[in-house]
Amino acid sequence: MITIRYEEENDRSAAYDGEKEIGECTYFLTNRKWVINHTFVDENYGGQGIAKKLVAEIVDQARQQGIKIIPLCPFAKREFELRAEYADVKA
Repeated sequence: MITIRYEEENDRSAAYDGEKEIGECTYFLTNRKWVINHTFVDENYGGQGIAKKLVAEIVDQARQQGIKIIPLCPFAKREFELRAEYADVKA
């Protein structure tokens, strides 16, 4: 079963198949904003919407913490363009 976990200590959300890490979405903090700089999913797990879930987890955490996001990586940037519901957290 695929699970998505927010790992604050590692500045990322991560996807796991059991205990095997299969993807991540990373960010860094700058000027009180999170910059999403990398999204990756193992090619064997492509097409399952995992990358979208990884970005969504970062968005949810940012909302809870009152932080704005700069989507820098191409995938996150595209997700923010496609999803009007992310407008409230976009810097």
